[in-house]
Amino acid sequence: MHDGPAAIEALSGEPWRDVPREEAQWMRPHLPALADAMVEGVLRHVPEYARRDDAVYVDVIRSAVTEGMGHFIQMIADPDAPWQGVHQLFFDIGYGEAIEGRNLEHLQNALRVASRTAWRYLSGEALRLRRPPEIAFSLTEFNFVYLDMLASAAAQGYARARERTAGEREQRRGRLLSLLLSDPPAPHDVVAEQAARAGWPLPDRLAVIVLRPRPGSGGEGPAGLPPALLSGLDRGRPCLILPDPDRPGGTDRLAATLAGWTGAVGPSVPTDQARVSLHWAHRALDLMAAGGAGPAPDRPARRAGRLVHAERHVPELLLQEGWTLAHAAARQRLAPLTELGPQRGGRLAATLLACLRHGFNATDAAEALCVHPQTVRYRMTQLHGLFDYDIEDPAIRLELMLLLPVWIQAYGEEQA
Repeated sequence: MHDGPAAIEALSGEPWRDVPREEAQWMRPHLPALADAMVEGVLRHVPEYARRDDAVYVDVIRSAVTEGMGHFIQMIADPDAPWQGVHQLFFDIGYGEAIEGRNLEHLQNALRVASRTAWRYLSGEALRLRRPPEIAFSLTEFNFVYLDMLASAAAQGYARARERTAGEREQRRGRLLSLLLSDPPAPHDVVAEQAARAGWPLPDRLAVIVLRPRPGSGGEGPAGLPPALLSGLDRGRPCLILPDPDRPGGTDRLAATLAGWTGAVGPSVPTDQARVSLHWAHRALDLMAAGGAGPAPDRPARRAGRLVHAERHVPELLLQEGWTLAHAAARQRLAPLTELGPQRGGRLAATLLACLRHGFNATDAAEALCVHPQTVRYRMTQLHGLFDYDIEDPAIRLELMLLLPVWIQAYGEEQA
């Protein structure tokens, strides 16, 4: 199933074939003592594996080194002996290390210690038995190649487990995102349990970010997101859940991660109201697409990407949400402007809106309109005569500030 040994054979030149087959005969009787020495070396020199009081754990180490060295000797006796069994064994050991949450470096260190112990033991026996010097050289080369093979098998198993664990974690995070955004909201205990499984600390508050899909991206969102962010899709748009958005920095800390992306941030809400934040993020993104929250989509600022906050565009979003009602109200309340036609009515509407925004200060309104203050005063006199209500009445100012942009969009700009 795993092809690690084949790769090592191709690179190494099969050095075990350089060791005469009969050398395996004097090695086999030493296998139990050799295994004891290797286990002792690992327990003494690798603190992470020093569990002398755990008999089961020590037996596992002993079984691994015994099978590994048994195969080492078998390869000398039969150079065509298969690798698959021992490769699978150390693949499984690496896999288990990852599942247990341990660092692969500790296992690799243990393999080096065991290999060095085996080399010293066998070299000493070869010298004691007066074996030719070239035998020791061949054993040394084979030992290094064999160590590489075992380390490679363990690394492959470790990587496979990490991939599987990452995949399972992403599935759990995706399930958690679905629960948080469900309508009606999922029970809190269900969400909390899924958050624990996903390893995602459940915050008190969150905000939802909805991004505009990129052409050819298949709907995928940004890569390399911080683990604190949950990511997924909603209505074909990449969406993110940001925990604790009210902390200092808020969404500003995402600037580098989301560079080049265009999206909208929903309001900060309690965890059980995530769907509310999602709704307003979608609406704010729609507003951006319509040019109501910044540069039009075809301008360079839009191509560079940015985030807008829904709560900073409340009037526009409220009007967008109740557009039909606002349109009807604007048509009735501002009927005198409509009667003047789009050109003249449009000038007066823009003047009235500028005056409302600047507290009826003619100088400031004129600067915003790029006209002379006297022109503003003249138009205001006309406006006072058009309506049968006081346009400067504080009780009606908010209504006019909301309705004038609607009227300008429907009757002014559209007919100009």
